[in-house]
Amino acid sequence: MTMANRIPDSSSAGKSIAGDSGGGLATAIATYLIWGFLPLYLKKLSFVPALELVGWRIIFTLPLCLIFIHARRQWGDLAAALANRRVLLNLCMSALLIGGNWLLYTNAINNGHVLAASLGYYICPLLNVLLGTVFLGERLNRVQWLAVGIAAMGIGLLLYGAADVFGVALSMAASFALYGLVRKLTPVGSVPGLTIETSLLILPAIGVCLWLARLPAGSSIAGGPAVVALLFGSGVLTAVPLLLFAVAARKLDLSVLGFIQFIAPTIVFVLGHFVFHEPLDAVRLTCFVLIWIAIALFSWDMLRRSGFSGSGQKAPV
Repeated sequence: MTMANRIPDSSSAGKSIAGDSGGGLATAIATYLIWGFLPLYLKKLSFVPALELVGWRIIFTLPLCLIFIHARRQWGDLAAALANRRVLLNLCMSALLIGGNWLLYTNAINNGHVLAASLGYYICPLLNVLLGTVFLGERLNRVQWLAVGIAAMGIGLLLYGAADVFGVALSMAASFALYGLVRKLTPVGSVPGLTIETSLLILPAIGVCLWLARLPAGSSIAGGPAVVALLFGSGVLTAVPLLLFAVAARKLDLSVLGFIQFIAPTIVFVLGHFVFHEPLDAVRLTCFVLIWIAIALFSWDMLRRSGFSGSGQKAPV
């Protein structure tokens, strides 16, 4: 899963669900459904070491990004970004952050920490709010501070009763939130940005795959056509949702997109507990409940301030 918190252009600020004639809402929902069910796919590749899987994911993502660049006629945008030293330096940083996030997420899924992955992406939007106050001069109102405080209480519980979950969830949330901050401060489009990021990661990815191929276990890609197809699919499931998200972000309000994004970690939570049968003890359950309360407050405040409450328009459900 990866990059769910990109910030849409401010030009979308006046749009509403009612005016979503271009299918932005359906596109956004499809995006988060793909990200939500991604653990089912990654579990099929659990025999592949996480580092190698991320390597193949990068290798197979880059050609798809180039296809998207060609289809969207964004070669000029790509060249402009590459010629801008500040943009390129920022994308070097964001590439390291997103590569690390992919590795953390893949390792969490393959090692039975699906609930921790879910928690990480529940925490991420709230962490984005804090980063906005620290680095972007944004201000929180009382409801938002209350939501952040309740979430902090839930995270604090993990330090005492589930330190392993705390480490996985917070590292995933922090890496992705920082990635979102860097990308927000970098004037480059979603697809050109991802193309440059994967280009920067491609040589390390190839190096990792070649190094692992020389070990006694050999390369996973030697497992036959079915394995190759699954590894290629991991690249598709990286690039396609990001393209769909870029479309949705241009057509929907940030408040609506922020509300919909909780679809993915909710699906991951259901998969972790009911499909993969990960235990949910009192500490973990209490943490999730506090996070859900914080999210409910945060989402209500976001919808209220955007005019969906009490304006005659129906809030999304």
